[in-house]
Amino acid sequence: MRSVRAVHTGEHVSVHAVSCVGGHTGWSGPESSDTVGVVLVRRGRFRLRGQGGEVAVDRTVGYVELPGRERGFLHLEGGDECTSVTVAEGLWREASDDRTVPPAFGVDGRLDTAHRLLLRADDDLAATERLLWLLRRAFHGALLPVTAGPGRRALAESAREAVLADHPDSRDLVRLARLLGVGPAHLSRTFRHHTGVTVSGFRTRVRVARALDRIEDGAGGLAEIAADLGFADQAHLTRAVRAETGRTPSALRAALASGR
Repeated sequence: MRSVRAVHTGEHVSVHAVSCVGGHTGWSGPESSDTVGVVLVRRGRFRLRGQGGEVAVDRTVGYVELPGRERGFLHLEGGDECTSVTVAEGLWREASDDRTVPPAFGVDGRLDTAHRLLLRADDDLAATERLLWLLRRAFHGALLPVTAGPGRRALAESAREAVLADHPDSRDLVRLARLLGVGPAHLSRTFRHHTGVTVSGFRTRVRVARALDRIEDGAGGLAEIAADLGFADQAHLTRAVRAETGRTPSALRAALASGR
């Protein structure tokens, strides 16, 4: 079942929360959009199939909606929640410089933070400014696009799933490679080829996203969050969050609380 809730509706930007839960038995039929925009995941994961191939979509991957671009979806058990952002064509052209944009793109800590702040925009001016920054971050080389590509994509996806599930062996490259039945060097090369980041970089990105969830919810102090998420200490958490987002955890807590 799919439900849609309007978060912000403005002249240039519209933001909707989309939830998909239960009742999924396979791939959807081909669907196409009549609007321009991007979709970012807030919870869960699913698969997307389109002209660019097949992509596993989760909180570290966003995808593009363009008129006439057909795609199919495979929603997994447990459901997923996404943010669908519709953009006026003029803004889209400005953000993309009329370049062809990839069907999917990586989401780092800065883009994750921009996504969270966009959801807190209280007027069209704030929403438009935050969206333009978000789109430029996604489209102008700050992030490598996620593409199907040649090679052992299934291996990279298995490694991603292990990290997302916080499998104990995902905390060490050698143990993770052993779990997946390959050598660590091969796993490292394959993972970077298909995702644009290293295994350790991806794990840090996932842990920082979980830390942002806790910070956003006001759940626990920073030392407690660091311990729960496997950081060595609060200082380690602070360094990782700052490297991923450009802000300290304390600054992020203040920004998310104020919506700025």
